Amino acid sequence: MVRPYRSVLYIPAANARAMEKARDLPADAIIFDLEDAVAPEAKVDARQALADALAQDYGRCARIIRMNALTTEWGRDDARACADLPADAVLVPKVDGPQDLDRVAELIPDVPLWAMMETPLGMLNAAAIAGDPRLQGMVMGTNDLAKELGSRPRPDRLPMMAGLGLCILAAKAHRKVIVDGVFNAFKDDDGLRAECEQGRDMGFDGKTLIHPAQLQIANNVFAPTEAEVNLARRQIDAFDQAQAEGRGVAVVDGRIVENLHVATARLTLDRAQAIAALAG
Repeated sequence: MVRPYRSVLYIPAANARAMEKARDLPADAIIFDLEDAVAPEAKVDARQALADALAQDYGRCARIIRMNALTTEWGRDDARACADLPADAVLVPKVDGPQDLDRVAELIPDVPLWAMMETPLGMLNAAAIAGDPRLQGMVMGTNDLAKELGSRPRPDRLPMMAGLGLCILAAKAHRKVIVDGVFNAFKDDDGLRAECEQGRDMGFDGKTLIHPAQLQIANNVFAPTEAEVNLARRQIDAFDQAQAEGRGVAVVDGRIVENLHVATARLTLDRAQAIAALAG
């Protein structure tokens, strides 16, 4: 059973109240942000506030800490703190290649690492990054990537497609979690839903979010629908019956069902079961 990452919510580690409220939110994962969301003068206090927050119970929600890069004055202290905090993963910003992960791994030997994919060089090295043995997941940093590319925002995200595609291919090749970048207009539900659906159809496991109001849409879009679960069960049953009768394929709703379709159907049921367990 795979842990779902439909909704991954950023929370500033400098905001103690927001971290407290997040304990009751239906997010699959929380990124406690020590980097972009924290002003330079608040970095040290945010680190302590985060330690206090993580002493509390966040239930089944995955706890991910985004540290500052090792090239900053706060990075090494962040890494040392992360080594002692009860987090499920540490998110490394601006990963250009596996060497960036290796440097952090030396300081945090026992916590899984995630990579922020937000630079052109990171896109080009996505396969090598995804293949790092310490890596568990990848997060698209689409705002930073757009800045680096000099691209303009479009509803279809056409300027992003090369980078998004390279990262999805890399993550799937190495069986790593990959979540899509944020949707900035947090009051635009229709726009968020459209972008979530696009990301889901591309193969992302979920979406990073900037506001709790976005959680329900992401959770709904990245979960199997009742119709998909029903179809998955019927495909498995039909294929099992076909094999019992000595046939290698089955037919469901006028479509051929082979081994590969059954594998996808089983993943759908596993995902639905994992989501139900998380909710329960």
